[in-house]
Amino acid sequence: MNMKTTGWIWDERFTTHDTRAWSLPWQEPIDHPEKGDTKRRFASLVTRSGLEQQLVSLPFSPASQADLLRVHTPAYVDRILNPTGPAWSDAGDGETPVGPGSADVARLAAGAVIAACEAVVAGTVSNAYALIRPPGHHAVADQGMGYCIFHNTAVGIRHLQHTGAVARVAIIDWDVHHGNGTETLFYDDPSVLTISLHQDGLYPIGRGKVDDIGAGAGIGANLNIPLPAGSGRGAYVGAFERVVIPAIRRFRPDLIVIASGFDSAAMDPFGRQLLHSEAYRELTTLVMRLADEVCKSRVVAVHEGGYDPLMGPFCGLAVVETLAGRRTAVEDPWIGTVVNLPEQALLPHHDAAIRACEPLLAGVPAGCEPAR
Repeated sequence: MNMKTTGWIWDERFTTHDTRAWSLPWQEPIDHPEKGDTKRRFASLVTRSGLEQQLVSLPFSPASQADLLRVHTPAYVDRILNPTGPAWSDAGDGETPVGPGSADVARLAAGAVIAACEAVVAGTVSNAYALIRPPGHHAVADQGMGYCIFHNTAVGIRHLQHTGAVARVAIIDWDVHHGNGTETLFYDDPSVLTISLHQDGLYPIGRGKVDDIGAGAGIGANLNIPLPAGSGRGAYVGAFERVVIPAIRRFRPDLIVIASGFDSAAMDPFGRQLLHSEAYRELTTLVMRLADEVCKSRVVAVHEGGYDPLMGPFCGLAVVETLAGRRTAVEDPWIGTVVNLPEQALLPHHDAAIRACEPLLAGVPAGCEPAR
């Protein structure tokens, strides 16, 4: 294995964003699905595997108000940072709790992505994984949604562009849900190529269609790859090989960011896809080979969704192991339940979904070949 220097961000403070219990009519309350436990289990597995000792812990600080304002409206930033109403409120969609201390944790998450991006672009580390919460890829300029308060990845990218550290960035979103916030924020921007692989028709309803390709100067720089429910390793690898990789080769970014959600894994309660730890390992390998080719190996993975406390942490470990070019002694105890399912192959309806996306490649804005 080709070993890399991998940056790592995790902090117990991320668990202090309290999403409270869901209080449902006619039933006892249950834990909110976006909670700190699954992220802590992921971090704990990285530690107990021995891998954490091989990673570079990156220092970080909360995003500044100026950082947030490059992405979000002043009214929204002010409402989150300076609440005047009840102790508990919502970021905008009725499903994204904001309570005491939530604003501080949300600023910390966005600041962590800035730090990870800066470290990779500066060459302090080869790549990085930011294990953060709350997630970000559903947040838009004037509201949060889908458990996301600030769009962490967009804040990081705009910071890099503001400082002149990068010009062009490609985002690969493999979260099971469409990255609607990412699409909306960059829809008319040809400097950011956004690629969302998601379960077709899942969330948000009506978003993530193949023909949503960007607007104005950004036409062609937004790619959606909606995959049928029940897609496994073959569908995702096929989509990468036939759409994602050729698109990024054409675009020639300075940095690749992975929106790393593990709710596409087979045991996640919020999706119906069939990925497993070895599939995520393979997808990460493909991204790293591509980054070696087009952007000096620069990859930043930003944690997004993932609500299964059993399989999810092993998927996360596989990604971080691959970024670091190391393999620990940890074995995934859940992979045997799904790895041999027939749906792990590229089936005809998977192939048709990918084929519908292939014509989009011709419209991707072409970047310059790197100097040799």
